Amino acid sequence: MNEEELLIKGEGNPSQARPGWGGLPRNVWVLSVTSFLTDVSSEMIVNLLPLFLANVLGAGTAVIGLIEGLAETTACVFKVLSGWLSDRLGQRKWLTVAGYGLSTLAKPFLYFATSWSWVLGVRFADRVGKGIRTAPRDALIADSIDEGQRGLSFGLHRAMDTAGAFTGLLIAAGVIWWTQAAGGVLQRVTFQTVVLLSIIPAVLAVVVLAVGARDVRRRGEAAKAPSLTLKGFDARFRGFLLIMVVFTLGNSSDAFLILRAQERGLSVLGVMGALMTLTLVYSLVSSPAGLLSDRIGRRRVIVGGWLIYGLVYLGIALAGAGWQVWLLYALYGVYYGLTEGVAKALVADVVRPEQHGTAYGAYNAVVGVTALPASVIAGLLWQGIGPWGGFGPTAPFLFGAGLALLAALLMTVWLPRLKGDG
Repeated sequence: MNEEELLIKGEGNPSQARPGWGGLPRNVWVLSVTSFLTDVSSEMIVNLLPLFLANVLGAGTAVIGLIEGLAETTACVFKVLSGWLSDRLGQRKWLTVAGYGLSTLAKPFLYFATSWSWVLGVRFADRVGKGIRTAPRDALIADSIDEGQRGLSFGLHRAMDTAGAFTGLLIAAGVIWWTQAAGGVLQRVTFQTVVLLSIIPAVLAVVVLAVGARDVRRRGEAAKAPSLTLKGFDARFRGFLLIMVVFTLGNSSDAFLILRAQERGLSVLGVMGALMTLTLVYSLVSSPAGLLSDRIGRRRVIVGGWLIYGLVYLGIALAGAGWQVWLLYALYGVYYGLTEGVAKALVADVVRPEQHGTAYGAYNAVVGVTALPASVIAGLLWQGIGPWGGFGPTAPFLFGAGLALLAALLMTVWLPRLKGDG
């Protein structure tokens, strides 16, 4: 029986899905496994990159902030265009496959990196791939599920994604222990070994996605895509994007958390342990948080996560020892678990199905565009350059904590009423 026949009978229609884990469709599981494998690969590398730049290539925090900001911002245009194109074509799968494939092709070139500009080039290509895949992937999940499954489905996806991150960090920590024991700084040979190992799960992820995923056609859905503006979107969606700008401006790259952990006394292996703690907590919290948001509303869960974020950043600013940073990393995982999947479920709540691709493109683009000034400001605040001179390593985290509290306030009192708020 083909997909069209399934839709006609209701067996392939998200509106006919059974509640709970057993009712989640094939696409949710396939995309979750794909994200698991991709994050095994990516997290082996990405969390070592700031240490590689600082310890091996001698780059300063301003340069690291610039690289991370540009890397995220690079993806923005592609997120909008690929999301819009997937709406236009009515197809999500092959754009998603192309994005994962490009990122996989870029990774091996890090093995040969000898300067920060080389790292920037690889990160550019990798983020282009992420930009191509992210909006169609999220839209494919949203297309495949009904309203009552959104929190659970996106929570599961984030949980699998983060479980992959934990596994990748565990592998990277094993390589570090094997090649340099508990050495205080990262060595080139260690980084190169991790890069080579990361290629295997990246390739497997592309294969799983290409073979397992299916495009979903909703009967009666409008064929034409929305325009590339926000004019046709619900006011709640536009308001949420503005609040995300406020929050993200203080949410600089996690590279600064890694550098802060090392600056407070954690070895490379200690940093990896703290990151594994974060990802383990994130993975454990994501699915229950998504399910909770299905029951009590997205706003309450997101605001709670942002308040925790503010406390974590305040604690990082005031931390006097590496072990304190490690403990705060665990709480940071709670923030991630409460917000990442729930925010994507909220987007699906406030836009029409035919707008899913464009909406996720816009959402991810707003976060990505704001990531550039956020990371550049954090780097300048830390290094004490320009009008922010003299503040030092605590400044980026105090700045982030303040903006998180402001965003939580705006989310509570200003955003138009959301479904399920009670």
